Amino acid sequence: MSKPGLAPRRAAVQMLDSVLGDGMLISELANHPKGPLAGLEPQDRARAQRLAMTTLRGMDRADRMLGKYLHKVPGISVHNTLRLATVEMCAEKTPAHGVVDAAVEMTRLGKHTSAMAGLVNAVCRKIAADGPSVWGGLPPSQMPKWLRKPLIADYGKAVITAIEAVQAQGAPLDLTPKNGDAEALAQQVSGAVLPTGSVRVEGNVQVTGLPGFEAGDWWVQDAAAAIPARVLAVQKGERVLDLCCAPGGKTMQLAAAGADVTALDISEGRMGRVRENLSRTGLTATTIVADALAWEPEELFDAILLDAPCSATGTIRRHADLPYAKDGGDFPGLFDLQAQMIDRAVQMLKPGGRLVYCTCSLLPDEGEIQVTDALSRQRGLTVDTKALELAGIDPAWMSVEGGLRLRPDYWADIGGMDGFFIVAFRKDA
Repeated sequence: MSKPGLAPRRAAVQMLDSVLGDGMLISELANHPKGPLAGLEPQDRARAQRLAMTTLRGMDRADRMLGKYLHKVPGISVHNTLRLATVEMCAEKTPAHGVVDAAVEMTRLGKHTSAMAGLVNAVCRKIAADGPSVWGGLPPSQMPKWLRKPLIADYGKAVITAIEAVQAQGAPLDLTPKNGDAEALAQQVSGAVLPTGSVRVEGNVQVTGLPGFEAGDWWVQDAAAAIPARVLAVQKGERVLDLCCAPGGKTMQLAAAGADVTALDISEGRMGRVRENLSRTGLTATTIVADALAWEPEELFDAILLDAPCSATGTIRRHADLPYAKDGGDFPGLFDLQAQMIDRAVQMLKPGGRLVYCTCSLLPDEGEIQVTDALSRQRGLTVDTKALELAGIDPAWMSVEGGLRLRPDYWADIGGMDGFFIVAFRKDA
């Protein structure tokens, strides 16, 4: 019988091995029937994922500390075991005895690592003695060079350093109220109302245990991700298309506003989550699984929200595995797909209709440049800057192209936000 706490730690190390060694995403590993989380109880599954993400966020700091005690870098599993132990003791302030014991036991039980158990024991004890007092003074982890270098070229080093500081803290939980009453929801869940109308809950909380979950009073949605639907500003009865709709936060916003919503996504699995969310909240939308570039609507739409497939580089504060599971090689294909989807959305829009295009990306190629290119291709398209004049939106967030450039370091003192680009187009009547 394994010791308490060993199973989620072993699963966390296995996920770190797959992310850093094989370029896998934690979401892929979490849903794999034979993955590291298979057979774990829900509480242990959640703990393993949290430990893996926390370790990735603190990896640079952990490596700086471990470097003092390692003459050479050990194999990946042992290295990740040491990283996990360091983060647990230094960042999470977990009592050293249990952490060291678990790290040694995991190493001893490993097929190819048992000979390293003594080293792990010695290094962990040194970290336990010196690490917690040093940890806070170390700089936060930097994004990998393949991503950091171009972002510095776009934003400057000071901005990227500020973004990395926010990413290192992880992301609080943001909720969108179904009835739009943020003040009431904040009281219900002991949260705080954000300037744009979302509700933020601090600390590690069990989402399904929060008041109002079963009743469908709200859904989880980062504050930045909740803005595009507000920009679209649908009216009751309008015929609206939510392109690339999963997991459904924007679909529910549009449905809650009284629109006649068609929600389209190419993935049946992801659409299943949309249907589950609609069912829990008691909202309705027509759900269609299809390729947006090939699907033909029966009639044109009054308004379209296109949250296009993208690099997701704006979501690293909540998905710390992303920059390690990607290398940018697929980005040009995404840029081309985004352009095609904008053009297709314009075709499905009524004359005089509205299109909001957005991506959860920090890359100008997926935001500002897409606006410039779309206007050059689509002569009957204009940018509607008035649509961005909403409560809580800082005018300094506006880009010269007429869109909204959101960054993780905005609201840094209260937990930041996801990086997003949002623009409102209008089709000539």
